[in-house]
Amino acid sequence: MTTFSELGISKGYIKALKELNIINPTEIQEAVIPTLLKTKTDLIGLAQTGTGKTAAFGLPILNSINPNRAEVQGLIIAPTRELVQQIKKQLFKFTKYIDEKIFVEGVYGGEHIERQIKALTRPTHIVVATPGRLLDLIERKAVDITNVKTLILDEADEMLSMGFKEDLNKILKHNTYKRNTWLFSATMPEEIKRIVKTYMSVDVIRIEVNKNALVNKNISHFFINTKIKDKLDLIIELLNKRQKERGVIFCRSKAGTKTLAKQLQDEGFSVGALEGDMQQRERDKVMRAFKNESLQFLVSTDVSARGIDVNNLTFVLHHQLPDYLDYYTHRSGRTARAGKTGQSIALIIPGEMQKVIDAQKALGITFREMTM
Repeated sequence: MTTFSELGISKGYIKALKELNIINPTEIQEAVIPTLLKTKTDLIGLAQTGTGKTAAFGLPILNSINPNRAEVQGLIIAPTRELVQQIKKQLFKFTKYIDEKIFVEGVYGGEHIERQIKALTRPTHIVVATPGRLLDLIERKAVDITNVKTLILDEADEMLSMGFKEDLNKILKHNTYKRNTWLFSATMPEEIKRIVKTYMSVDVIRIEVNKNALVNKNISHFFINTKIKDKLDLIIELLNKRQKERGVIFCRSKAGTKTLAKQLQDEGFSVGALEGDMQQRERDKVMRAFKNESLQFLVSTDVSARGIDVNNLTFVLHHQLPDYLDYYTHRSGRTARAGKTGQSIALIIPGEMQKVIDAQKALGITFREMTM
């Protein structure tokens, strides 16, 4: 088994990784770290969420920083506030035992911009940001990205499906000639190919892990045949059987999410809701409660669940299958993280079987019927 030391990671970082219980590199870490430490290059990393991408790009970007230059040298762009906070926290933990101080700042919407502008007046080496807020700060001249040597796009496909295409194009137009771009994505839709063609070098290095597995191989896929009027009773029965487990239930609409969460709370389940109309403060409160296990289950819309990175979720339940297959990949990817196993269970009503067949074919997975 390869060690981080063999990949070229220095002792201080290895000590911090050990403390975080990160002992052996994952497949993506093993594939990209040596390349990014040794060569100045553009890189595309194709990997699912939950495969250890943060360390895969985080350790090399920290390694590339000159701590004596008080300027922004690294820029990491991620789709959601939750993911930005998570990356910032990870980078901070990685640097615990290294001699020089590397300063990382996170900026995102849903928080007073003045507070972030003030934070950026301190020496900052790496900025982790959501696209919209970053653009706002650039336009206000509150952040200077002209000396950025490395720009990372994390979960690039999620950013595009969330409507950040124009923001990303504006950001990527800045200082293109001086920097290297590292793009990480689970899928490669046309829009991403366009970004690669426009903003990345022709000899970009492509690294793909689990090449054929569009969906994490540790997930088992199930469907349950039911009728609309029976869905609630079925979900209650499922949750009753999983008293010691934790999971996320996906609904297609904000209203459906609210209604289902309320119905389950009335049945006495420990459930929170995540949907787009909530105030950021409320969202943070629900996420904190879910992370620290004071909430057992979460009911969520697709977009709201982006950036949920909670270990030990044993299942995701689809109240309805999503319209887009990419969403199925992202939904099911909330379980079976960090090498664990998990179940993805879809409730199917008459006439929906074709969706299951399409998903099997497109994603290379097999659904089994689950009976209650």
